[in-house]
Amino acid sequence: MVRRPRVEIEGGLYHVYNRVASGEPIFADPNETVEFIETIGETKRRDGWTVLAWCVMSNHFHLVIRTATVPLWRGMHRIQNLFSRRYNKRHGRTGGLWQSRYKAKHIEDERYLGQLVLYVHLNPVKARVVEDPADYAFGGHREVKRRLRSALVDIDEMLLCFGPTKEASRRAYLGEIRAGIDPEQDEGRLSWHPLTSSEDESLDIDTGSPKLDFLGRSTDLERPALEAERFVGLVCELLGVGVEHLASRARDRQTALTRRLVVTLGVERWRQNRTALAGVLLKNPDVVSWWAGEGARRRIEDKGFAKELNRLDRMLAAKVDNPRRKGKRDRTS
Repeated sequence: MVRRPRVEIEGGLYHVYNRVASGEPIFADPNETVEFIETIGETKRRDGWTVLAWCVMSNHFHLVIRTATVPLWRGMHRIQNLFSRRYNKRHGRTGGLWQSRYKAKHIEDERYLGQLVLYVHLNPVKARVVEDPADYAFGGHREVKRRLRSALVDIDEMLLCFGPTKEASRRAYLGEIRAGIDPEQDEGRLSWHPLTSSEDESLDIDTGSPKLDFLGRSTDLERPALEAERFVGLVCELLGVGVEHLASRARDRQTALTRRLVVTLGVERWRQNRTALAGVLLKNPDVVSWWAGEGARRRIEDKGFAKELNRLDRMLAAKVDNPRRKGKRDRTS
């Protein structure tokens, strides 16, 4: 069966989840769970995610996250592939670790988001692993309850789902959790499920018009597919530098920075293949991969680089999109 392409929205809210192949309880080993959570944390910092809820069970995981400018697929590919390779190496194992590619459901409703946070944090209770989610080490509720400084969940952001002020929202959230634990007050909290049986679990979002999340923030940036040669040519045009210069043997600081900008933008934002970029830039694919890694690191550590990357991204999106919009106007005038 052919997979439908994923359409992902910049700044979008997602419920992301997946299961281990054959339901194998690999996360029953706390060491493996810690390794997986640390990989999520590294990716969160690298890609600028906001984590609103999370839980790792014995054979599956749930994440509720808001992405930044780096598309969701980049981070999830890193998490699943990196952990899978390390796990297979530790255990002398071969083959795929995950049941499938990750699932992601786009969230647009505030009330649904609050229910989803409760669902994820109450998952260990629903599975009858613990009676109180605060006693479960590998979930976000424990971090909220104990106000942990090194929390994976962004507590203040999450609490906005339950009230306008920090204290009121905290009381409301903890009250909902207590009600979910108490059978007399539950009112369907534990039986609520984020997906109905008729709902397709793969991501397929219409991005034909601008979208806002429930806080009024823009979540729309559509990036069309571009051939590597056209992509590099357009970016170089925006930067005022020739493609032949980037493909030369020049090693000055500015050229090195420009190469990292072009490659990082292509790999992280525009789904460019490293090998194809290497062909256009007349470089070894390993060198281009190294540039992409250096660019990702610099994006985190250097605010100026990150700002220039975002500026270039939006300029390219506008440059690619404007002729298409103009053509539509011309045909309808």
